[in-house]
Amino acid sequence: MPPKKPQAPKEPAIIGRFGTALKIGIVGLPNVGKSTFFNVLTKSQAAAENFPFCTIDPNESRVPIPDERYNYLCEFHKPLSKVPAFLSVVDIAGLVKGAHAGQGLGNAFLSHISACDGLFHMTRAFDDDDIIHVEGNVDPVRDIEIIHEELRLKDEELMGPIIDKLEKTAVRGGDKKLKPEYDIMLKVMNWVVEEKKHVRFYPEWNEKEIEVLNKYLLLTSKPMIYLVNLSEKDYIRKKNKWLLKIKEWVDAHDPGALVIPVSGALEFKLQDMSEDEQTKYCEEQKTQSVLTKIIKTGYAALQLEYFFTAGPDEVRAWTVRKGSKAPQAAGKIHTDFEKGFIMAEIMKFDDFKEEGTENAVKSAGKYRQQGRNYTVEDGDIIFFKFNTPSAPKVKK
Repeated sequence: MPPKKPQAPKEPAIIGRFGTALKIGIVGLPNVGKSTFFNVLTKSQAAAENFPFCTIDPNESRVPIPDERYNYLCEFHKPLSKVPAFLSVVDIAGLVKGAHAGQGLGNAFLSHISACDGLFHMTRAFDDDDIIHVEGNVDPVRDIEIIHEELRLKDEELMGPIIDKLEKTAVRGGDKKLKPEYDIMLKVMNWVVEEKKHVRFYPEWNEKEIEVLNKYLLLTSKPMIYLVNLSEKDYIRKKNKWLLKIKEWVDAHDPGALVIPVSGALEFKLQDMSEDEQTKYCEEQKTQSVLTKIIKTGYAALQLEYFFTAGPDEVRAWTVRKGSKAPQAAGKIHTDFEKGFIMAEIMKFDDFKEEGTENAVKSAGKYRQQGRNYTVEDGDIIFFKFNTPSAPKVKK
């Protein structure tokens, strides 16, 4: 009997919505630089004024993902159509202490956070007498704790009715199918209410627990990236009295989360310069923009990646969830590609760039034909073969 083919390792379950139309929101207290950052990031003109609650309704925009691989493919093929990958970013109005109970514009803002799948948490680490601070003085660690506590308290409020309903049906009503869900939500409730921790801080939820968490999508389960808004001077000199304290707090409370220093003032200044002027200024000041890093980090936090289709007609980056199999990736182009999937012909971008052409990649033995169990990797250049009941095999 021939040996069984080894099973591909199972991808770990991910907390969050499954899909590719995911959004990342910018949260923080009022007047920490969220809207200015959003304007620079998206090159849009959301209102950015010096008073609390300037942003009421959330602004949303798509930001192209900067990628030298995409640029190279466009330069090589000179296609008629170019479509990069995008990150959807939402500028959410400032939260204040008591937001979970309706303070400020409270519950409306928290609902806007609920509609996002990840968060840029911006905090301000510079003094400026001309910019009001809603808490009276600058203390970014305190500000982070305020936002964390508001999200936690809102989850506590949200879980109460969920557990009451599950208790009614699973315990008093004897619905055995719902009993495991009830037990899991009690465990989550204990973690959030008794331990006063965010859902994502738990060491390791198992697959069944993540399945239940994904049913309710609590606010504290969303991945968070910490953006520390510095003055231009502090950003350039890479010194600020708050940076180490912020990093220590994040490492202690949200281990593994990234802290990225940024200067909204510098980024705003660079935006008004030509590319040559930006380069000259950054060289003179021995600094650089951090927007590309922030965009890519936000995209990765949503567990997204992309593959390319490339040719003279079009170079396009197709967004998929990390861990997607080849047929799922094919379905991003057209549902018929997934239904009639035959195989995926794969080139790694580095191989294509090194060898120079598709034929050279084939000659070097680096062109692969993969079946439906192949897990798509970021930056793959893919050609799908598929058929339909009424059509012969074709190649895309």
